[in-house]
Amino acid sequence: MATMNKVVWAAGLAGALVLAGCATPGSDKGNWICKADAAALAQLEQILAKKALPTPDGLDDKGAACARARLNDALEARYGPPAGYKAGLTNPAVQKRFNATAPVWGALYAPMLLDSGATVDAAFGTRPLFEADLLVRVADVGINQARSAEDVLAHIDAVIPFIELPDLMVDNPAKLNGAVLSAVNVGARLGVMGTPVPVQRTAEFSNGLRDGLIVISANGAELDRGRGSDVLGHPLNAVVYLTQALAAEGRTLKKGDLLSLGSFSKLMPPKPGQTVDVVYQGLPGTPKVQVRFR
Repeated sequence: MATMNKVVWAAGLAGALVLAGCATPGSDKGNWICKADAAALAQLEQILAKKALPTPDGLDDKGAACARARLNDALEARYGPPAGYKAGLTNPAVQKRFNATAPVWGALYAPMLLDSGATVDAAFGTRPLFEADLLVRVADVGINQARSAEDVLAHIDAVIPFIELPDLMVDNPAKLNGAVLSAVNVGARLGVMGTPVPVQRTAEFSNGLRDGLIVISANGAELDRGRGSDVLGHPLNAVVYLTQALAAEGRTLKKGDLLSLGSFSKLMPPKPGQTVDVVYQGLPGTPKVQVRFR
């Protein structure tokens, strides 16, 4: 795991380059310069040492999209195509925390995704957090035309319990907003996946996703709980958001892509010695996923 963390943080060099290059405003904040700044190379040691990136001021949506694109290009060069994507800020409570009014998206890569029961350093990032989440797996490319939760259900073949382990990455979290989160690939760092639950294309299954209780606990003590409807009214609406946001940037989903839907709990800092479980009471078999922090 230490090796994996170092590799992922080395990839964060791209984030340093991105923030230095794209967060340099011109006369029009909508046309921020987007090119690598040689001075950002000096941040490599900061990245490897898990020191926070400088938080850009005044970053707009166009600059953020540019920053994310450069980071995704660098990650793809290292890891290959994305294993999937994550929708962030899909929960109103999380939007409020980060001064945002709309969701954002980032890409996920295979080295970020661990199996349930994995042991992870509590200090796995600069500003590490954990949260209850959920993945769905794309069954076919028809999902790119989905415009409702019901449409999405017809084009996924599994839902997967998921504890996301994001990293806020910046030196001043108080200045985080949707644009800055987008620029750092929505803080994608690691995540722990449970056993896939086969999709049943029924109203009962859809209602279970929407209404089911999701409980997150540490060492047997409940930390928080939420319902599927906390994510955009129905968690599969996060997939509708992703299809449209990705299409706007020339990307499409493919069979096998894994999609992270967002927060069903508050974001919490990990502590050494914690064993964190998330249980999904609305899904068949009441599945769960677990991560241990050392």
